[in-house]
Amino acid sequence: MDDIRLGLIGMGIRSDLAELVHRPVAGSVLAAVCDRDPGLLARAEERFGTGVRTALDHRELLDTKLDGVFVLTPDHTHEQIGLDFLEAGVPVFLDKPMAITVEGCDRLLGAARAHRTRLYVGHNMRHMPVVVAMRELIESGAIGEVKAVWCRHFVGHGGDFYFKDWHADRRNTTGLLLQKGAHDIDIIHWLAGGYTRRVNAMGGLTVYGDITSRGERTGQRMTDWLSVDNWPPLSLTGLNPVVDVEDLSMMQMQLDNGVLASYQQCHYTPDYWRNYTVIGTEGRLENFGDSEGAEVRVWNRRSDYRAEADQVVPVHTPAGTHGGADPVLAAEFLRFVREGGATVTSPVAAREAVAAGYAATMSLRDGGRPVDIAPVAPDVAAYFTHGQR
Repeated sequence: MDDIRLGLIGMGIRSDLAELVHRPVAGSVLAAVCDRDPGLLARAEERFGTGVRTALDHRELLDTKLDGVFVLTPDHTHEQIGLDFLEAGVPVFLDKPMAITVEGCDRLLGAARAHRTRLYVGHNMRHMPVVVAMRELIESGAIGEVKAVWCRHFVGHGGDFYFKDWHADRRNTTGLLLQKGAHDIDIIHWLAGGYTRRVNAMGGLTVYGDITSRGERTGQRMTDWLSVDNWPPLSLTGLNPVVDVEDLSMMQMQLDNGVLASYQQCHYTPDYWRNYTVIGTEGRLENFGDSEGAEVRVWNRRSDYRAEADQVVPVHTPAGTHGGADPVLAAEFLRFVREGGATVTSPVAAREAVAAGYAATMSLRDGGRPVDIAPVAPDVAAYFTHGQR
């Protein structure tokens, strides 16, 4: 079997995904790397061998006969880079969110269909063991028919992760309710079996906007400043020069199948994890933890407060980043490049997650007014449902 020749656009923190697929003579090889930072680009040979081609502009790699490309750049660049490679006929892995507007997502879907080029979006949470366990319980009928999904996201490292670099500027993300929330919105949709059609939200910049210490971080990455000692939140220093995204957000969703859902996100909690509660006609389930040591608990009997669940499912977390999800994600993309066909991740679902996050952001910035969300055109949705063949 010949090695798949892959490209990498963006050598930042998420580029560890590319290391998972760099297996010369074993199925796949990183043949080309692009980054606008010459310092990061200089490390390409060290990471991927002397045969790797390097470029400062992704357009230099459009005609290098790549079999697939990982686009792991800041969010606002996903759309144009993705469109360029799709038009060139190169299968694309787009990190989530696929774009920062609904229109951008629809342009990407349209380009993939028009050029018959495979599009994959890296929603790795669909491969996280705790999420898989919840979905399997739901599909087994453990709580009956799903009627409501609630998610509380405690982003304990939010100040370091999102307010000291490009994430803090809404021109690059639209907002963190989209950027960070796209993961959880996608999982809410997946567990509920539907997509959001009406949303409203409230939120604000309630803590980090009060910090006056700002500074450029040219050449640095989040790992250079991340520390558990950066606490409490108001003691943080060196925030991005522009900070205009919300650090506290709450949205409510009405799905097309009648399920109601809510999502809350806070970027200055002391702990960092997400908690899902799914309520059905015959019980409810809830995850406690989302990494190693996590478990999913199910309640099916009437009672007053009862910590002891009727069913407890321990969740084993295998090796690998994001709870073992990233190696599975990378392997699925390689299979998709070779064979096509359906994947656990879905470009249409990725668009729907952005659409809900985008609409919620518009709602909270307009006093919480309800916003309706149009679905993907049926013929476009059908094309992706059938595996982009």
